[in-house]
Amino acid sequence: MTRRLASLAGCAAMAVGALAACGDGPTDGGVVVTTNILGDVVREVAGDDVEVTVLMPAGADPHSFEISAQQAAAVESADLVVSNGLGLEEGVQHVVDAAEAQGVPVLAVGDLVDPLEYREDASAGQLDPHFWTDPARMSLAVEHLTEALEEHAGVDPAENAAAYLDELDALDRHMGDAFDAIPADRRSLVTNHHVLGYLADRYDFEVIGAVIPSGTTLASPSAADLDSLATAITQNDVPAIFADSSQPDRLAQVLADTADIEVEVVSLYSESLTAEGEAATYLGMMRANTDAIASALS
Repeated sequence: MTRRLASLAGCAAMAVGALAACGDGPTDGGVVVTTNILGDVVREVAGDDVEVTVLMPAGADPHSFEISAQQAAAVESADLVVSNGLGLEEGVQHVVDAAEAQGVPVLAVGDLVDPLEYREDASAGQLDPHFWTDPARMSLAVEHLTEALEEHAGVDPAENAAAYLDELDALDRHMGDAFDAIPADRRSLVTNHHVLGYLADRYDFEVIGAVIPSGTTLASPSAADLDSLATAITQNDVPAIFADSSQPDRLAQVLADTADIEVEVVSLYSESLTAEGEAATYLGMMRANTDAIASALS
């Protein structure tokens, strides 16, 4: 097992390369949003009364996407910049910081939704930026977005926000009902990297580990990391590994084989929306992921 895992770790960097972004075209003023998940939510809340530019293209990795000079100029001229924060947008944060230093209003949503700390592995003690996997925290985000849009973008989004909050409440109920049907001895999560901590906290799952033992896809596992995870998968009789759709699942597939048990590798839309289909919106993405998790673990 160790030789196979060492070989796997040696090629891990090939699975986490940077992705250049194209995103929406630049605008003069309006609202600029860093990630496409928040971009969808901002558009739902803001409505048609303000131009919303989303920097991150569909299907991209938020940890590694980059932006053009024109997009950077759009950030600098925005009426409001909405970012995820908590270190998620590693390739864009310097642009956001520079704009904020020049007086552009920046709403770092992750800072405002009671962020959790990672509990294990290389990221232990750091704040986890993946808050959107908990719809209750997304509801908190909508409340802060509503205030910021009214103050900086000159719109009154109260009616849109109230309707969207109702949809988030319905999503939360749907997720709770689906996950309640999973037996207690099968409520273990293994992911490609640490991305479901908020979902686990809200719906009473146990995070066993991650193939990439970090909160970012830019890290790489060692042979010892993978050996330890394979043992945990075997000991806990984990039925599935969940790999993000924006990242190759080769590491998860080989690890499943190495663990010498029947483990299904299930793709989730955990970090990016798609251009079309079931995960083209935040609500659709979360429902699709809920169904995939419930089906794999039930």
